[in-house]
Amino acid sequence: MELNVIKAVIGILGASIASLFGGWDTAMVTLLIFMAIDYISGLIVAAVFKKSPKTETGALESRAGFKGLFRKGMTLLIVLIACRMDLVMHTNFIRDAVVIAYIVNESISIIENAGLMGIPVPKAIIKAIDILKRKEDEKETNKKEGE
Repeated sequence: MELNVIKAVIGILGASIASLFGGWDTAMVTLLIFMAIDYISGLIVAAVFKKSPKTETGALESRAGFKGLFRKGMTLLIVLIACRMDLVMHTNFIRDAVVIAYIVNESISIIENAGLMGIPVPKAIIKAIDILKRKEDEKETNKKEGE
């Protein structure tokens, strides 16, 4: 019985959080995955390769790690703000544009971390990031034209 109550509470919390962010769609899942990859790859750059541009020594430092987590949290709060703005204005492009912008940002950071590890980045990924950037620009242009 207690296990069912715990599962129900977790389900309600998860559904409530997903609802706040405009649903659990592919874009949101992609953003969260990219945020996790970026954070983990940043930890690897600092802990293993000792090449982190976030610290003086390039090594792993707890303060830099906490700053990174707070930045990720603030990113999610900005997505939440964009979602709420969409609701007020009866649109759906503000949240999408913000999420795409952050996906591009996370992608660039992941590629930078890969570069610091000495890993070559396939051109297909670089082209995909360019396409996402163009989509973001198109959404911005459409938003401005709709004002």
